[in-house]
Amino acid sequence: MINHSLRRKIGSALSEWQMISDGDKLLIGLSGGKDSLLLLRAMYEFQRRSPVKFSLAALTVKLSGLNTQPLENFCADLNVPYTVIEQDIIAIINARNEKSPCSFCANMRRGIISSFAAQNGYNKLALGHTLDDAAETFFMNLFHSGRAKSFQPKLLMTRTGVTVIRPLVLATEAAVIDEVKRLSLPVIESPCPFAGHTERQKIRNYIAELRKNIPDLYGKILNALKNLSDSESW
Repeated sequence: MINHSLRRKIGSALSEWQMISDGDKLLIGLSGGKDSLLLLRAMYEFQRRSPVKFSLAALTVKLSGLNTQPLENFCADLNVPYTVIEQDIIAIINARNEKSPCSFCANMRRGIISSFAAQNGYNKLALGHTLDDAAETFFMNLFHSGRAKSFQPKLLMTRTGVTVIRPLVLATEAAVIDEVKRLSLPVIESPCPFAGHTERQKIRNYIAELRKNIPDLYGKILNALKNLSDSESW
């Protein structure tokens, strides 16, 4: 079982943004990374213990070179239906000489998953973004477009009618890492050749330096996000 502290963070996010309702059909975007694996485990536990009744399934957009067998085994152990869609996004990025590979890949995978969700009757799509991801997105928007904003914890995608939820949005990356290790979840190393060499990684390093002098930086960012204008506030 996921530890009490992390469970409370996830429960707070689910409650504050009313992410799950009776009768929901929830699809987890399962990349094989630590965040998405912990998200699936958390929602599986929530499904079993909560009075709110919803169905649960998982889907992986398979990049070239990704071994999805451990994910298939993990889902089978939880009795969660699992689907794989193969898409060589890396080849597309190279062909386009894409200057923002992370953003392009994330948007393309989210589009594939949300389209699958809409076509197969899933009304909710859960993604494994953490508070660290929200902070990084906040600074990327601030530095590159002069806008103080981040992604939303809960957002209706009007094109597909599917609502994206991010139940890990109040949890830190450090807490996720510790719990994934404790639970021995089957994390798969990403085959992405751009990992560690992106603009997001630069921002991540910058935030790490800031936190040395501002220990409560994430708390301040979270407070800022909750006090933005109506259209962009949390």
